[in-house]
Amino acid sequence: MRLTGERLRRAVVVGLALGLVALSAPATTAADSVALGAPAATAADSNVADGTAGGGAVTDSTAGVVPSRVRDPWLWQATVGQRPAGPAALVFFTDRTRYFESTGVLVARDGAYRLIPIGMAEGHGLLSPDGRHYLRPDSGELLDLTTGRQRRTMSTGVYPMAWSSDGQQVLGTRSNDDSVISYGPDNQQLNDPEKPDDLLVVDPFRGTERTLDVGTFAAHTGAAWSPGGDLVAVTGWPDVPALLAERQRLVVLDPTGGGPRWQVDLGDRRMLAGPAAWHPDGRRLALLAFDGCAGPRCTSEQLAARSWRIEFLDTATGQAVGQALPAGTSVSGIVGWRGDDPLLRYVNRTEADTDRQATLAALSPEGGREVLVTGPVGSTDLMVPGHLLTRAAFGGPEPRPSPFAAPLWVYLTLGVPTLLAIALVVRRIRRRRAATVPAPA
Repeated sequence: MRLTGERLRRAVVVGLALGLVALSAPATTAADSVALGAPAATAADSNVADGTAGGGAVTDSTAGVVPSRVRDPWLWQATVGQRPAGPAALVFFTDRTRYFESTGVLVARDGAYRLIPIGMAEGHGLLSPDGRHYLRPDSGELLDLTTGRQRRTMSTGVYPMAWSSDGQQVLGTRSNDDSVISYGPDNQQLNDPEKPDDLLVVDPFRGTERTLDVGTFAAHTGAAWSPGGDLVAVTGWPDVPALLAERQRLVVLDPTGGGPRWQVDLGDRRMLAGPAAWHPDGRRLALLAFDGCAGPRCTSEQLAARSWRIEFLDTATGQAVGQALPAGTSVSGIVGWRGDDPLLRYVNRTEADTDRQATLAALSPEGGREVLVTGPVGSTDLMVPGHLLTRAAFGGPEPRPSPFAAPLWVYLTLGVPTLLAIALVVRRIRRRRAATVPAPA
């Protein structure tokens, strides 16, 4: 049957409208699912068993769920809030997005890519052990990666440093410094820009917090929970002169009360190895130590040339124990363990020496390095959920971001002008046909 101009116009409009609705639906695309070798309709359901909002465990039926390589997202990639994608396999940070500044990129368990926009001057947050939540620093907001909902659950001004292994509590620090110095009528200073900071244990789901008696610190630089959650380690600068000289102190304490168990001065060449610094056996605590330029006057080239190693302290006494492990250069910290092998995050310079590239590697006792995850050029950080690190769930395929996983406004921006153009073309065709039809006698 031959279509008239009116029927042709209606068919084109209806077809394009249905296509736009199908493309903009928040279902997981086939491209996203195939990237990790799972059927589109069942990948997320079969691989993930969500826990409760309180940080329940996420389990996976496949061994390789952490991809071995990830790539830059499309400029029009949807955010987590626009199209939720589920728990994270990993999160990396890059400025190669449409925001042109540091942005979190979620790679979900089914291979889908989503953006986590970061506010102005906002640092990188923390990924929960089950991969379901992203905790933002300072704002006190918790982003649910499975629903896209974000809500303020904590007081503002708290900078999170480490999740507990059960995903129920977070160690955080709050600065008490007065941001502006003011003076009274007799020129006396009315406020204090150098107040000691607070070390807090926070429940990010219920919003409760309590202050730990850890002694006086001008600022905290890092923290770690013991595997059983019965002890915590925190480092920082004990006073302003130590801050200026970058000399840190380490304190180990019971988070339920009782004050510090022991403390040791680390100097300016040692620091806590990261939020996963506690060895799985609970008896050793890892430090990062380096040879090379120390102090605040080092250039970027000198910082990059530092040679790092991992040292251990006895968690009962604070005394050095075991042999140091050579770790190479550009070490950013320990993110987890594979048996006795520490998993290190590296942020290396590229060959062009203009960008950074984040990688995750396992370090053997002999100093050998096995690269497990490679971020794209320009990536400056990389996070993997603690539960996947514990299971050593590495070696997954390399998912590519789907160009169709875009927010609705992208489809409307492209679709509406197209529909209008088609309507105008059809209208012209109708007018020409009407002009060529001879009038009845």
